Amino acid sequence: MSVNCKSASLSQQAYIAQEEKKHRQIRLLRLMLLVLFLALWELAATLQWIDAFIFSSPVLIFKCLISMAADKSLFFHTGITLLETLISFFFCTLLSLAAALLLWSSRPLAQILEPYLVLLNSLPKSALAPLLIVWLGNNMKTVVTAAVSVAVFGSILTLYTGFSQMDPQQITLIYSLGGNRKDVLLKVLLPGSLPMLMSNMKVNVGLCLVGVIIGEFLSAKAGLGYLITYGSQTFAMTMVVTSIVILCIVSGVLYQIIAYAEMRIKKR
Repeated sequence: MSVNCKSASLSQQAYIAQEEKKHRQIRLLRLMLLVLFLALWELAATLQWIDAFIFSSPVLIFKCLISMAADKSLFFHTGITLLETLISFFFCTLLSLAAALLLWSSRPLAQILEPYLVLLNSLPKSALAPLLIVWLGNNMKTVVTAAVSVAVFGSILTLYTGFSQMDPQQITLIYSLGGNRKDVLLKVLLPGSLPMLMSNMKVNVGLCLVGVIIGEFLSAKAGLGYLITYGSQTFAMTMVVTSIVILCIVSGVLYQIIAYAEMRIKKR
């Protein structure tokens, strides 16, 4: 018996070591791909295969980052965009969860509102931006509202669909044991939907960032979206590309934070 247990333990350790090695190789290949892309980009700009004025280059972007860090505009504009993204992500998560639970609790209400939610989700949100500027003014509220509108309707539909597909046998079991709708919500629905909620949050944080940039394009005097607009108007293309690079970094960091939280929850 002990020999079999020891053999199983060794097999598990070998499997874990193999998986860790595979993950290290994947990370290394990702890094190599990034380095290769940057090297080819710099080479193309140096040899004038591409116009460095339009497409910039890694060296020019690095110099722009140093310059922006020196005058602290890098931290100011990135901080504004990050703050607006976090605020919109908070409201999007709260509103979508509350609305999805409301639809789940009332089937007739869901049947009435679902077509309108589909319509609002398919509506190009950039078309709403001029109206939001008129209604709310040229301020952060407009940017946050635009960002929430990009993500919230699709999130409501996704969460409601997930709630509706919960195992009916588990719900029946709760009721058979004398539970009520609150017990179903707290003991079946929310715990069982946690992976879906985390997955939905990973999508929403990116959509909120996209919405913030759309809002900053139209009604902002600070933020990375404002820098992109200002740079394109003044033909400072290196500033534009640098702002896009910063956006990619911010998006990746936000995604990884939620992915890490999801991993920690799964381990519990």
